[in-house]
Amino acid sequence: MKYVNLGNSGLKVSRLCLGCMSYGAPATTPAKAGTGQHSWTLNEADSMPFLRKAIDLGVNFFDTANVYGGGASEEVLGRFIKQNVPRESVVIATKVFGTMRSDPNGGGLSRKAILFELDQSLRRLQTDYIDLYQTHYWDAGTPIDETLEALNDAVRAGKVRYLGACMPYAWQFAKSVYLADRKGWSRFVSLQAHYNLLYREEEREMLQFCRSEGLGVMCWSPLARGRLSRPWGSAQTARAATDAFSSVLYDNTDAVDKPVVDRLCEVAARHGVPPAQMALAWLYSRPGVTSPIVGATRLSHLDDAVAALELEQVAASEAKALEELYQPHKLIAF
Repeated sequence: MKYVNLGNSGLKVSRLCLGCMSYGAPATTPAKAGTGQHSWTLNEADSMPFLRKAIDLGVNFFDTANVYGGGASEEVLGRFIKQNVPRESVVIATKVFGTMRSDPNGGGLSRKAILFELDQSLRRLQTDYIDLYQTHYWDAGTPIDETLEALNDAVRAGKVRYLGACMPYAWQFAKSVYLADRKGWSRFVSLQAHYNLLYREEEREMLQFCRSEGLGVMCWSPLARGRLSRPWGSAQTARAATDAFSSVLYDNTDAVDKPVVDRLCEVAARHGVPPAQMALAWLYSRPGVTSPIVGATRLSHLDDAVAALELEQVAASEAKALEELYQPHKLIAF
């Protein structure tokens, strides 16, 4: 495993981050997109081998959210760490924003919501502090000053070590970073970006901003919900067949995305590796990218993600071939 600093911070994280949305408690009924409830989520017993293998492979970086499984993902991750590894040896990242209760203050990024949900996440994770506390979405209903001050107070209280954000527009992220600097508050050190070979719109402004400000970049959906792990038109997994959020993210059209997937498969075959490895290797080779967030529901997914680290230079040399068929997509932010 390779380790790098998360942006300009002193926090060292593995190049592979294990996404824990797939672990916790399966939804018993079809869930709405964005709720963190999924029928394909693994139960606790089935999740343990993935967390164990990640540790064995040298992964020290785990990403979850309060809303995943209604808190079950945090609980499973917390119990695993408590029982298997020293707390100080791992980096726990979680998020706040999602609706956890039906009352008016049951979600969002108000001071009330942040400080309450932080304590709830700490309890579920069985820890005194969170290494990377992230805003899951932009909250248009709360002044950004209020959100940033509450997050700064969480850092000053010792409950949070570092701050991150997920999926803002570039202007929102820039405003947040510069406002924190002006006020003398703890600033964000990282961004979770939606970035992969089928969605590269963050190259317009966001990734350049992050590089200029020394902000680490974690990439979610690095395999485009599985589309970059198999030839176009291959049989779908159970997750792909029921993942309502996927249709929000990708055009899924023969004209736009198929040529990119076909080219990926050609390049991967030329080097004798699965397309998933080459797609991840391309991400590893991108300037400023810290860690793809890989959600594994087969142990082979972790093997592919680690093997891709050895292909980073190969992917860099093949970048033109992998990138040249891309067509701009509608900008997606939350």
